[in-house]
Amino acid sequence: MTSVPTPIPSRTQYVLEGIKHRILTGQLTPGQALVETELAAQFGVSKTPVREALKTLAGTGLVVMNQYKGVTVRMVDADMAREVYDVRLLLEPEALRRTVRRGASLDTAREALTRADGATDTAERSLANREFHRALYVPCGNPLLGRMLDEVRDQAALVSAVAWAADPSWEREASEHREILRLALAGDADGAARALHAHIASFVERAFPDVPGEAQGEDGQA
Repeated sequence: MTSVPTPIPSRTQYVLEGIKHRILTGQLTPGQALVETELAAQFGVSKTPVREALKTLAGTGLVVMNQYKGVTVRMVDADMAREVYDVRLLLEPEALRRTVRRGASLDTAREALTRADGATDTAERSLANREFHRALYVPCGNPLLGRMLDEVRDQAALVSAVAWAADPSWEREASEHREILRLALAGDADGAARALHAHIASFVERAFPDVPGEAQGEDGQA
């Protein structure tokens, strides 16, 4: 018999989404301490939903719980970036390839790209970019593949937030997004997958030039 996941209480969900938003938009920075009493006061709740939200965020890799140091926003380093982007390089292009071959709608991706282009701040742009990538892989026809990519989605966004703070390169990424979407809308599944692979690989190479790993394209070329 399949077990049904226990739903997260509404207050915990509210706090969880609030903390996650602050982390992924750079309001809470890597290494910053997350104090239960302070967060409870900010969100107008007791410490219990804050504690449960932090446990959930620790499970997704956005925060780190330490017996001696308490809870902090996860630090982003080359090793962490390599792990997250290796998973994306392995799975995301294939998911997009399947999305295109299925003839799935890409309207959500188009809308997200439009929102990113019209964004007035980094937070809004970051959220739109996350939705763009998700809109490419969710319709792939394999819900498990989509969930696996969802699991690294927040960590990838954390890497992006840190990288953009050091080197705002979103104009280049926006151009690459438009090319990926153009190929996908044209029905070129392999071309779109190659362009997405190159996009993901080039970002982590620029942000963390010392990262070893999947720097080559899908055809084995740099």
